[in-house]
Amino acid sequence: MSIHGGQIVAKALKRAGVEVIFTLSGGHIMPIYDGCLDEGIRIIDVRHEQAAVHAADAWARLTGKPGVAVLTAGPGVTDGVTGVANAFRANSPVLVIGGQGPFAQVGRGSLQEMDHVSLMRPITKWSGAGLQTERLAETIETAMRYMFAGRYGPAFLEIPLDILMNYAGESEAIIPPFDLRRPPCGTSSAATRQAMTLLAGAARPILMAGGQVKWCNAYTPLQRLAERLHLPVFTNGMGRGAMPPDSPQFFSQARRTAFDRTDLLILAGGEFDFRLNFGADLPATARVIQIDPDPTIIGLNRSVDLGLVGDIAVILEQLDQALAAEQPHLRFSAWRDSLRVEEENRMAKLLARATSQDIPIDPVRLCYEIAALIDRDTIVIGDGGDIVSTAAKVIPVHQPGAWMDPGPLGCLGVGMPFALAAQLAFPERKILVIFGDGAFGLNGFEFDTAVRFKLPIMSVVGNDAAWGQMRRPQIALYGKDRAVATSLAPTRYDKVVEALGGWGACVDQPDQIAPALAAMTRAGLPACVNVMIAQLPPDVSQGKYF
Repeated sequence: MSIHGGQIVAKALKRAGVEVIFTLSGGHIMPIYDGCLDEGIRIIDVRHEQAAVHAADAWARLTGKPGVAVLTAGPGVTDGVTGVANAFRANSPVLVIGGQGPFAQVGRGSLQEMDHVSLMRPITKWSGAGLQTERLAETIETAMRYMFAGRYGPAFLEIPLDILMNYAGESEAIIPPFDLRRPPCGTSSAATRQAMTLLAGAARPILMAGGQVKWCNAYTPLQRLAERLHLPVFTNGMGRGAMPPDSPQFFSQARRTAFDRTDLLILAGGEFDFRLNFGADLPATARVIQIDPDPTIIGLNRSVDLGLVGDIAVILEQLDQALAAEQPHLRFSAWRDSLRVEEENRMAKLLARATSQDIPIDPVRLCYEIAALIDRDTIVIGDGGDIVSTAAKVIPVHQPGAWMDPGPLGCLGVGMPFALAAQLAFPERKILVIFGDGAFGLNGFEFDTAVRFKLPIMSVVGNDAAWGQMRRPQIALYGKDRAVATSLAPTRYDKVVEALGGWGACVDQPDQIAPALAAMTRAGLPACVNVMIAQLPPDVSQGKYF
């Protein structure tokens, strides 16, 4: 029996554990749809290819399985570039399959022909083409091996139309087993002893958990180590949720004080990029232990005293067991408790704004109302600037994966695509997007997708009629009369969602927030509460990393 290339692709995806593909229709990729129908792989068609890749990215982050986007040739692939770049910076294992004109017409100018492979190479771990129908599954496995090696990342596979439409015998089209598990490599006993020596010699250590903690599933050993040592823990990016918000070891507000005073940083799965001011936020005398699956990340931008390369979960477990055996009484309680005073003082300042009656509405008041709405299983997705930064300070993250944001690319427009994937992956959980009004404009039309697939995604727009995070440094640097390209209209985004078949409400009074949010939870439809909030004051410091 013979099967066509699209069926071979689908069989390979099924073997790899793929349950859904995200796509926008195009003639170059139709055979893949045909194969996915045979294999029971769900096809979710969105309104823009960028959204398809963002959704595949979110699926990978939430499930740990490959996220897959299938894009048609030419503008289909180029529309997806931003999503690929975002997944690349976030180390998300996404396979993007792109169409191409017939291989027999290469170089002759077929419809939408271009060199996709070269375009994608700088922003993927692997970029190549499938040029033999019977070897398509093998090529997909190759791409996925790169995706799941070291620090994860996306791959791009171009498949010409005639290769997809050609037939091969089932006995020729071998479907590999797709064993994508990463070997759980630890570190040496000598390195573990060196880490213990550094800890024993420290008075004010802290641990920063970054995104690789998520990809290594290192939550349990991290929590155990922190509890054993009474070690203050901070998180960023996909590390959020690594510690329960009520843990005595978890901190979010006292980070500046902690970094100013620490004498030892354990950087687990993070890097010295702009989020840590390229290492400059640490005292020059502070020692550093960095743990990461990728040796090229160790010591980047800031030299370290000890680099531990391997699976973060395994290494933290090794360190915890060694401490339990050799230094069972090592604790940093006094240091932790001194930071707790600073943490509570800063939280009190925020809490003072939680009942603000100001009009326009104080963004902190809005975020506290949102915090009261969610439960521990709610997945909150941040898509914006100032409003998301405020939300991250206020809204507790109860478990891994319960907070999602673009990652280090800072890409706006992820909100609805991420939410589509989240609601599909976890239909029983509440999914809430917190939008800036600027960010809503990028992929807000994906509410149409949510309506078509009956996904009751909730959203809140913090509407300050501005690109606020850019407007504030612009005014501070150049003056209000020279602030350009950062003003927006106070648009009724709730009406946009209603027009697409969802539910909407607009709020301009503080006491209206809670009733509107409660009504949204009862709507049973894709929903938007549009909240008119105050613009924050100008701040030149917002531009310091640009």
